[in-house]
Amino acid sequence: MRKLTLLAVIGSFLLVASFASAQQADVFLGGGTLVSSAGYNITTGNPPEKGGLYINLGGDVVFHNRFGVNVETAWRATQGVYVLSELNYRPILTDFNLLFQPKLGKKLGVDLLAGIGAGDTRFYTPGLSSSYYTGYASTDHFMEHLGGGLRYYVWKHGVFVRPEIHYYHIQGNSNPINNGYFSSNNVVRVGASIGYTFGGD
Repeated sequence: MRKLTLLAVIGSFLLVASFASAQQADVFLGGGTLVSSAGYNITTGNPPEKGGLYINLGGDVVFHNRFGVNVETAWRATQGVYVLSELNYRPILTDFNLLFQPKLGKKLGVDLLAGIGAGDTRFYTPGLSSSYYTGYASTDHFMEHLGGGLRYYVWKHGVFVRPEIHYYHIQGNSNPINNGYFSSNNVVRVGASIGYTFGGD
């Protein structure tokens, strides 16, 4: 968890520090789900990491050459069932990216992202939460991220909607020796965000 907090602080600092020379800044909120082509791992018994409603929150700054930086977090809105009546889980995916945001017209553009981050999975034992016990154990894994979205401005250069897809390669996510509890290191998030642009040309 300390790694995740440190990454969040560094990412926030970079966004704030670069805002002064930015051409525009965006904030957005959205939802989606995880999909995976992997099934249950017969050897380890690990399930696929997929399904559930994920909420995402983020922001970016973009400079005159249409390059910028982005930070985003997506988390499962409710706990998923890992072992029925015994163990639940909630993934939290935080990434920091370089961003390229070319325009396709006055109202249409593309967001292309590449970066790194942390995949944090919290495991909960149902019914054990108290003031003395946090109720969950956390596993953190380094991850690489690629993403893209099609941005459409529904109201001039202010409000936009963005259907999007994100690919995460979570290191050790499928290796029990490295506290990996799922059947694959590869996870895809699909969804859409609504946001607002400050500035811009």
